[in-house]
Amino acid sequence: MAEDGGNLSGLPDTRDSEGRSSLPRTFIRLNDLSGVGMGGGEPSASGDDSLPYPTLAPVVFFYMKQTTRPRSWCLKMVCNPYPLVFFFLNFRDSNPLDIDCKSERCKILQDFDDFIFAFFAIEMVIKMVALGIFGKKCYLGDTWNRLDFFIVVAGMLEYSLNLQNVSFSAVRTVRVLRPLRAINRVPSMRILVTLLLDTLPMLGNVLLLCFFVFFIFGIVGVQLWVGRLRNRCFVQDNFPFPLAYKYYHTENDDENPFICSQPKDNGMRDCNSVPQLYEEGGLQCNLDMYTNITDNTTCINWNQYYTNCSDGTFNPFKGAINFDNIFYAWIAIFQVITLEGWVDIMYFVMDAHSFYNFIYFILLIIVSAT
Repeated sequence: MAEDGGNLSGLPDTRDSEGRSSLPRTFIRLNDLSGVGMGGGEPSASGDDSLPYPTLAPVVFFYMKQTTRPRSWCLKMVCNPYPLVFFFLNFRDSNPLDIDCKSERCKILQDFDDFIFAFFAIEMVIKMVALGIFGKKCYLGDTWNRLDFFIVVAGMLEYSLNLQNVSFSAVRTVRVLRPLRAINRVPSMRILVTLLLDTLPMLGNVLLLCFFVFFIFGIVGVQLWVGRLRNRCFVQDNFPFPLAYKYYHTENDDENPFICSQPKDNGMRDCNSVPQLYEEGGLQCNLDMYTNITDNTTCINWNQYYTNCSDGTFNPFKGAINFDNIFYAWIAIFQVITLEGWVDIMYFVMDAHSFYNFIYFILLIIVSAT
């Protein structure tokens, strides 16, 4: 019985072995992407090792194997490093063309640009033949290759529009992306750039905090100083003499205006601080408009009549710096954070509203620095 049981237990293996041996040797599974037949695990491993490039697709375009020409030639060119001269082509494509391109230098740069585009297009075709087009390990499966594909397609669109005499200058801006192709040639640089791009989603909380700071300080600025930077010293409405300016105008009124404080505020500068008028030659004017002038040694101080501090029309720096709405407040806050000219903005606000407004700017700089 033991022997019979042993024979029975060994019978299925014998039939299975006979069943496999009865199949044709050329039979291949439909789902076998390794290019080898049903020979078990070891033959499959040996079949993968027999491929010249085991990590790449065995067959592309339904019939081109890794040993099929011209794919074998393309694989050798893709897997081997490019000559150094082609690497520097990515940095030589700075072509400041003039509109008509009549100079000799412009024509040379144009020919050089055509050569670079032809090289990129041929490179893309070679990679597609070697790797295939669609798939995980194929040409468009890599992000950097998709960037190359976009640049080449944009170049083709540009050349096609030039043949039809159609001006499409926006397409030419894609040329600035060509130096990015150098990242794909240096593995270490590619790793650094990839890590940098992967960390961008993590900056979402930082951007949210920055928006919160801008929003809070912007609301405070609008509530306190809306229209304050337009304060100027005007003459009275019924002033009998015409003047060159209706309000006191400094020499550099756009960047350094005389901003006054209205009676309802407690600013550091009022219209009584308007300096005296000086004539050409340094002559100081001390007379009023009712004094009769008998010689050239005296003059009227017209600046003493700018006594009415009220809202004007213009803000400093061509209207860019103010707190009239939340958007302009964000512009002023951004300039304060950059520490570029923030003292002038602080002095404007202190002159127009209150001395203690410096606390706002000090807190803004401390919060932005942290």
